[in-house]
Amino acid sequence: MSDILTLAAETREQVGKGASRSLRREGRVPAVIYGNKQAPASIHVEEKELTRLLHTGHFLSSVIMVDAGGQQIRTLAKDVAFHPVTDRPTHVDFLRIGEHTEVTVSVPVVFVDEDQAPYSRAGGVLNVVRHEVELVCDAADIPTELSISLAGREVGDSIHISDVSLPQGIKPSVTDRDFTIATIVPPTVPVSADEAATPEGGEA
Repeated sequence: MSDILTLAAETREQVGKGASRSLRREGRVPAVIYGNKQAPASIHVEEKELTRLLHTGHFLSSVIMVDAGGQQIRTLAKDVAFHPVTDRPTHVDFLRIGEHTEVTVSVPVVFVDEDQAPYSRAGGVLNVVRHEVELVCDAADIPTELSISLAGREVGDSIHISDVSLPQGIKPSVTDRDFTIATIVPPTVPVSADEAATPEGGEA
């Protein structure tokens, strides 16, 4: 299961574009905490620490304990806005949750056992359709990743969500179809310019 992340925050009295720009100049990122039938709370966090958590790779699929003014608030990050030029974070939306709230999160897909896959020895190529799968689960049991075995997979196979053994109590958010996660396609053999220019049955 994914680790619980912690993030220190301070409440902000002023909101609006001007106040947000001022915070960013000071190395802070404005944010808001909403949901759980409570009034939204405007906060700001340190950009350096936020960036460090973003680089963990599972910021959007982990429970984040936001320490705002000494109050520990259990949240999920629902959206992070980035500057279009510098790619620095400019705003974060956090959703309040209970310890055992049912949540929907996007979990990265990891493929294992490729050395046991016949397609690999035949030169086949794994074509990943979904790098993440959206799952519904208890907030206390969010998986870090979804591991899918490639053992026994042949060229031409498709891997659907029904092929994946999900942990107990966890289900895909999409239930109306058996969606594809990956396909295994034949090897692509490039044709050289000389071969393309030579008529069939002729000589160069």
